Amino acid sequence: MKYILVTGGVISGIGKGIIASSVGTILKSCGLHVTAIKIDPYINIDAGTFSPYEHGEVYVLDDGGEVDLDLGNYERFLDIRLTRDNNLTTGKIYQSVITKERRGDYLGKTVQVVPHITDAIQEWVMKQAKISVDDDGMEPQVCVIELGGTVGDIESMPFIEAFRQFQFKVKKENFCNIHVSLIPQIMCRCTTPLETAVKEKISMFCHVEPTQVICVHDVPSVYRVPLLLEDQGVVSYLCQRLNLPVEMKPRKLLTKWKEMADRSDRLLESVSIALVGKYTKLSDSYTSVIKALEHSALAINHKLEVKYIDSADLETATLQEEPVKYHEAWQKLCSAHGVLVPGGFGVRGTEGKMQAINWARKQNKPFLGVCLGMQLAVCEFARNVLGWEDANSTEFNPESKHPVVIDMPEHNPGQMGGTMRLGKRRTIFKSSSSVLRKLYGNVEYVEERHRHRFEVNPELKHHFEEKGLQFVGQDVEGERMEVIELEDHYYFVGVQYHPEFTSRPINPSPPYFGLLLAAAGKLQSYLTKGCRLSPRDTYSDCSGSSSPEMELSELKFLSL
Repeated sequence: MKYILVTGGVISGIGKGIIASSVGTILKSCGLHVTAIKIDPYINIDAGTFSPYEHGEVYVLDDGGEVDLDLGNYERFLDIRLTRDNNLTTGKIYQSVITKERRGDYLGKTVQVVPHITDAIQEWVMKQAKISVDDDGMEPQVCVIELGGTVGDIESMPFIEAFRQFQFKVKKENFCNIHVSLIPQIMCRCTTPLETAVKEKISMFCHVEPTQVICVHDVPSVYRVPLLLEDQGVVSYLCQRLNLPVEMKPRKLLTKWKEMADRSDRLLESVSIALVGKYTKLSDSYTSVIKALEHSALAINHKLEVKYIDSADLETATLQEEPVKYHEAWQKLCSAHGVLVPGGFGVRGTEGKMQAINWARKQNKPFLGVCLGMQLAVCEFARNVLGWEDANSTEFNPESKHPVVIDMPEHNPGQMGGTMRLGKRRTIFKSSSSVLRKLYGNVEYVEERHRHRFEVNPELKHHFEEKGLQFVGQDVEGERMEVIELEDHYYFVGVQYHPEFTSRPINPSPPYFGLLLAAAGKLQSYLTKGCRLSPRDTYSDCSGSSSPEMELSELKFLSL
């Protein structure tokens, strides 16, 4: 096993996640099996109870793990499937050590940071590095480890010490460190490429060879970062430094990345999506949603414009208090080509979201509701079509006479962390004419990731279907409503799951892809062609599998 540790200096948020993902990508392009681990020094057990404003999006894995959004970058770049233990936190380490102490595993010894905590960190990394993350079940050959925060933070010290010891345990030829730092104009992050003299100066003062100083300057798209590392000889250096079994030959995977980056740079036509949500002041709150939209827009050769709308600004209360803000929000909504209401929690802004959904339904505008967005679409339909004026979710009004959305039987309201329906679950399509089923490739079922505590009340299902709101996707038992579609509407879809978590740059999420197709006026043409796409927009090389050894299959995109 080869280990590559990515650390950061000067400031947090410098781009360690993209560097780690890009290094993994170029190594995978060489035919290696690559896994990734993210270390977060905070004391929380996981990211499940974080506010999106505090730490950005909570990313959900197949096994229900609620983790840091950087693991989303790893999955998207490397096309792998990680587990909750690929996200290591101080809380998890201390919890495991204290559990062992209570069980008597340390035989009465004094339990200390060194060696017990540092040993636990090393053992965790070595164990998790061996877990397969590819479809072929092969054990990884390289593990890329990102240490969150900044070197020098007091929270990071046990991890720094653990890896100081680790380099000797696994031997020099199996371990290397990539340190990401900032070069003030404001591997090195800067706005423009570094001059040779600057690289030589960094080399001298950091005690590394000039060839080990890699400049990662600003580029138009993150898709260019792996190419930038490749151009500066990172693969050659790592192969020599870690004695990796790699043949230096042209690699199909990087050809795909170059074509994808080139396409991203030359987009001319635009498509706009109104994102109506609660956390719109921080785009990191919707990282995977934005990525899924970008993947889909790129697939149809359109530049994406996201119009962020705070849902509370669409409400009549805002009209009374701040009329300018109210009218600006509605102008954004009305000028968008499509409407997206993503997931979220809490009552704030829910009336504004339902106003947006009502407008999209009446105006025949393409609409996608995700998780809470689907639940509110059901509430809106109940109020304005079925005539149930007080229809609501019991999350917001427990006394509603028409509880169209209810809490799950297994929901424990007394505890917050890990109490939701989490992880990969199967959804069965109940209709052969479903638009979403066709977008998924006319499959009988799909498996997508969930994160919710409330769901549509199945006892009221027939009232909706009689009026045209069809529950075309349900769980295996037929008790949970997973997908809605509105009859006689261009594209009005809601999903209880979070499809954005499995979207990939060369394999966009079908619900989001459908939204972008509809917003660009291409959906009917695409469906008429049997969901086949023009060879003109085909990447020459795209992987339908996460296995690096499998032949990369073609993915054809819609001709404009």
